[in-house]
Amino acid sequence: MAFKKNPLKLNKLQLRTLALAQVLANDHGEADETSGEITLVDMPLVHGDHVHIGAFTVSARDASGFANPAVWTALTRKGLVRDTGLPGVTLTATGVAYDTGLSDRFVVPSDH
Repeated sequence: MAFKKNPLKLNKLQLRTLALAQVLANDHGEADETSGEITLVDMPLVHGDHVHIGAFTVSARDASGFANPAVWTALTRKGLVRDTGLPGVTLTATGVAYDTGLSDRFVVPSDH
């Protein structure tokens, strides 16, 4: 049986947001070794036309899902994240492992 790409049928904004959250989780997340979840305490802030996520610079347009409550609601409903009640969010083990196919498409090493 072949692997089905995007089995949860995330839309483009949801995929981009999850991919960026995964990059952020790998760089600044607080991991729970028992559950496999990673909590993102601080979400990056857009300045100008871009946002810094770890060592990368990402277009503000590509990171627009961070400020969109509907994106987080959909990702929560699909079991990829859960709301912690904090300003941040927690990626579930499923969310950490989900292959968005985008992780290397729109991140560029920062020049500043």
